[in-house]
Amino acid sequence: MRKILLYIIIITSGILFLARLFYLQILDDSFVGRSENNAIKVVYDYPQRGFIFDRNGELLVSNQPSYDVMVIPRNVKPFDTTELCRILSITQEQLVERLDKAKIYSPRLPSVVIPQLTKSEYAYLGEKMRNYEGFYIQKRSLRDYHTQHGASLLGFISEVNQRKVNEDPYYLSGDLIGNTGIEGFYEELLRGVKGVKYIQKDRFNRDIGAYKGGIYDTLPKKGKDLTITIDAELQKYGEILMENKRGGIVAIEPATGEILALISAPTYDPSILVGRQRSRNYTELYYDSIANPLYNRSLLAEYPPGSPFKVVNALIGLQEGVVDTHDRFSCHGGYFYGRGRKMGCHPHASPLDMIPGIAQSCNAYFANVYRRIIEKYPTPQEGVDTWANHLKSFGLGDYLGSDLSTGRPGKIPTSKYYNAIYDYPTYKWFSTATLSNAIGQGEVLMTPIQLANMTAAIANRGWFYTPHVLKEIEGVGIKEKEFTEKKHTTIDPKHFEAVVEGMHQVYKAGTASALQIPDIEIAGKTGTAENFTKIDGKRVQLTDHSIFIAFAPVENPKIAIAVFVENGYWGGRYAGRIAGLMIEKYIKGEITRKDMENWILTHSLEDEYAKPFSGEPFRINQ
Repeated sequence: MRKILLYIIIITSGILFLARLFYLQILDDSFVGRSENNAIKVVYDYPQRGFIFDRNGELLVSNQPSYDVMVIPRNVKPFDTTELCRILSITQEQLVERLDKAKIYSPRLPSVVIPQLTKSEYAYLGEKMRNYEGFYIQKRSLRDYHTQHGASLLGFISEVNQRKVNEDPYYLSGDLIGNTGIEGFYEELLRGVKGVKYIQKDRFNRDIGAYKGGIYDTLPKKGKDLTITIDAELQKYGEILMENKRGGIVAIEPATGEILALISAPTYDPSILVGRQRSRNYTELYYDSIANPLYNRSLLAEYPPGSPFKVVNALIGLQEGVVDTHDRFSCHGGYFYGRGRKMGCHPHASPLDMIPGIAQSCNAYFANVYRRIIEKYPTPQEGVDTWANHLKSFGLGDYLGSDLSTGRPGKIPTSKYYNAIYDYPTYKWFSTATLSNAIGQGEVLMTPIQLANMTAAIANRGWFYTPHVLKEIEGVGIKEKEFTEKKHTTIDPKHFEAVVEGMHQVYKAGTASALQIPDIEIAGKTGTAENFTKIDGKRVQLTDHSIFIAFAPVENPKIAIAVFVENGYWGGRYAGRIAGLMIEKYIKGEITRKDMENWILTHSLEDEYAKPFSGEPFRINQ
């Protein structure tokens, strides 16, 4: 019995051993793969990024050739470091640091030693690099800008970070990736698909040709060409008008939600973030904490909207049935309430109903309207929440969700916010506690793109499309539901005509009567927003901001625009002039109001910005 058991053990062991050998030699090819990896070099052929065109077919961004010096650490043989450093124009310390970094990333995979050589540098280095085993030159493409404008809108490309390499297997160390703006949001469309070549190597690590005749090789696929909604000439003109000023301009085509211009000032030439000087230039821009040119004010800066906000309060008043277009309110230099408190107002005729109330921007008129909205309900909490819900239907108080990869929600206060502020129910609060909201000076904050979208919704008499910058992909129009589905406000269309006429009268007989554009009927609204900051821990009032919204023509509008100029004194001084010029440029293609244009081009606000301050003057949310 023991002998039989011994035989069974021996036979069973033999069968298991043979089965394992069969599996390893016949079925399992993992060791073959590892062996081939040692004998095969993988070379990537990088595709060209897609081109970017403006709405009229003007080429904005294409590509130019670039060359990176690469290294595969495990293939490096002893070499003359002094000579290589001389060839590459770097110090020995820099070379050692980059080689160490490459080893940490992967001894087997390529890493960048010197990025973005020019054609002339490549011509000089091309042959010499053959003398240094483990080093080679990788061809890539860099962006070639055909415009000096739209930097914050277009975004830029930069070297991918390690976190992205770990997350996405498409990217390798040293790869370039879209960063911010259109380049960032549409990276997967623009980047294309890498080609791959497998090179067979002999036992001396020499290239001996394509692996298996190149049957596994693939060609690169160019990225998709994008047509964006921006009008390049309008974008350029807006940036010229905003020179020596800070703020934002957003222009939208109301019928489509397409963004015609998106200007953030100050800005920079996008081409300075291309090539070997990119890092130094980016560092200078990044550390410019005064002008902050990398900060996209049109999307990120949250400002009090000032008097343009009055028009939505008028619409809410009509919708809630607390006021009609003929109700008149008196104004004796302002609105008096509480214990001797006063909301001041500039001189104008009194009393006023809705259309002249908008045209003359009467604070007392809108204080009455706002109180009626809030006090319609049993509690101020219910009133404020009803008011806030109407505002949110205009896309306010939340990030609009455009395809610009960044944004801020602004702020529409609710009862929850005020309950916390006033420690309710310990202390009760009433409509007068929030009265500054009547004129856009309370807790409400808006970004310029939200202000422009609100204007587009009014131009459309109650609906809008989510603002966006992508128009076509390879000549095919976009179909995304997010950008092609109408969003309706809570205001009935019948209520808009009176408000639109009030905005029209702003130009005809109101606060912007001096800014009319010949042969174009414009509806607009001036705005002046108080500007506070902190100096030595004290709240100090600085020069007011200049704000203006407008759309034109009044019937079948082609453009809606919001202009915000920091420290611009009052609405008609800077923002109103700029809005009128932008409208005329877009609709006529030329400027007839040369007096306004010359004034804007010859006036600077740099002295205002040179005044001492602390905090963030462009994000007024103290």
